[in-house]
Order: sequence, then structure tokens, then C-alpha cells
Amino acid sequence: MSVGIGAVGRLPLQGYLSYNAHQRLLGLGFMPDIVVMFFLLGLVAGVVRSDLKIPKAAYDTLSLLLMLTIGLKGGMALYGNLDASLLPALLTFMAIGGCIPLLLFPILRKLVGLNLEDSASIAAHYGSVSAGTFAVALAYVEARELAFAPEVTLYLVAMELPAIIVGLLLYRRFQVSGPVQPTMAQLWHEAFTNRGVILLLGGVIIGVMYGPIQGAAVTDLYTGAFKAVLALFLLEMGLVAAETLRPFPWQQWRLLAFALLAPPVLAIAGIVAGKLLGLSEGTTVILASLTASASYIAAPAAIKGAIPSANIGLAMLASLGLTFPLNVIFGIGFYHTLILL
Repeated sequence: MSVGIGAVGRLPLQGYLSYNAHQRLLGLGFMPDIVVMFFLLGLVAGVVRSDLKIPKAAYDTLSLLLMLTIGLKGGMALYGNLDASLLPALLTFMAIGGCIPLLLFPILRKLVGLNLEDSASIAAHYGSVSAGTFAVALAYVEARELAFAPEVTLYLVAMELPAIIVGLLLYRRFQVSGPVQPTMAQLWHEAFTNRGVILLLGGVIIGVMYGPIQGAAVTDLYTGAFKAVLALFLLEMGLVAAETLRPFPWQQWRLLAFALLAPPVLAIAGIVAGKLLGLSEGTTVILASLTASASYIAAPAAIKGAIPSANIGLAMLASLGLTFPLNVIFGIGFYHTLILL
């Protein structure tokens, strides 16, 4: 919550100086957003083997609420602003989402040394995007009052689907033999009917139809609780990330290096695209965070059914164990700094 001039004027001198120091630290990126601290809390609890645990039903509810709220926020921001001018950016981001797996697949095969199944799987995970990282990036730009485009939620959806399809097509292209593979129609159906995609797109449509005023009786409840839901979701993500890193898989050092080096490199694609398209500062921060992220919700669900022999645990180790913490703790602020250069 921002503090107005009048409120600052009533603060004691010591409190006023502390407030100003806090604002400077936050603006410089030294103070992480409070929701990130919940992730760190879960990470520490997991590392020390605390009995802290969020029930699976509660986690499922939190993830559903998070994705629905992201969709609603995007849809309400788009209310009255939908036009054909959005198409070039959406097509660009779909192309980026589809190209990232093509670039990463040979790296995972040749340099990281993974088999075909895991190379295609992890390429799809990193080409796809993380709704959790998107939510943290959204909270980041809102906390700093950076201007961002109302259609950013559409960017999230546009980048998620092509990457999954390309990853599965890479697997089918290089597979020598095996069971009958799903048809393209089945692959598209699986990608579009994923619960995350349904909630994101459904939320956008509802938000566009009713806007921030007509739907306020319902939508205010979700949007008002966005940060609280995100904080609890990140608490669980911290616990899960700690679990994927215990015991620390030193034998997978090449994959660990990939998970740490890929995000800042992939973020550059988002920054360049944002600059070329003339997007606002906040929008470019979100876009860079998306290209730097890796899916741990939609992609695993799709890959499990289409590539049964893929080791989803490896994908979770990379995307959730290392890439997600890197992005939410350090990455988003770092990408913002790169944009300002």
C-alpha cells in the first residue's frame, strides 16, 4: 500500500526517515516483495525438515484461485480496450514460445546429455511459462507503480501453448519406435483443456464481459485477495522446491547449471522483443520474466500423458527447484535493471 503525502506528514521524523529508506531499498531492488519472503519461508522450512505442510486440497485450491484471479485481472484491464492492434504482439509472443524449445532441445541433448524423452520434456517446460513467476512479476511492477499493458495475461496464455506442442512434436520427430502417439488434434485438445488454460482464458473472458464495475460483487473478492493467495501459494512452492533439492543431486550438475544459466539468457529474448515492439517498462519486465521462466503446472500435466517415459522429476528439479527460486528472488529485479540500461 502506498502512503500518501498527508500520511507521511503525520509520521514522526524517525518513522519518516525509515519509510523513505525502505522505499529507496525497495526501488533499488534490495528489498524483495513481501510475497517472495513467503517463498523463502517455505524454502527454509523445507531445508530444516520442518513438519510444516500445506494439504494438497488447499494447494490445489490456491493454484486454481491464483490462475482465475490472474485471468480476471487481465480481462478487467482489457474491458473496452480490445482491438486488432493486439495481434502483432500476441503472434510475436506465440512465435517466441514456439522457438525456445527448438533452441534448447539440441543443447539439452548434446551439452546437458539428456535422452530424447527428457530433452523434449525439459525443452517444453522452458519454452512454456510459469504462472507463478508471472504473478510475482505482476506484483513487482504493481508495487513499483510501473506502467504495463492490460493484455499481459494474454501474453501468458499465448506463450504457454506453442511451447508444449513444439516439445511434443520434437519428441515425435526423433522417436525411433514406441507406442502409438497421440494425433495433433489430441495434442491441441490436451493443451487447450488443461485446467490452468481453462481458468486463465475463462477469467479473461469473464473480466472482458463484465469489467471492473459490473462484476465487482464477485471479482473484488478475488482481486483484493490476490497477494494473500499468492503468498500462500509461494509458501507451498518453497516447500516443494526444498523437497526437489533434498538430497542435493550433484550427479545432475549439467542440468543444474542449465537451470541457473538459461533464465537470464532467455530473459534477453523478452527484453529485445519488448524494446522492438515499443512496450512499456512494466510490460517488458513481465515479458522478460515470462521468457526466463519454466512451467511447472501446465507442461507437466501435458507431458505426463504424451511422453510417459519422460522423467518429470528432472523437469521439476530444474524448473521448480532452481529456475523458479532464481527468478522470484533475484531474477525479476535483475531483468528490470537490464531494461533500464
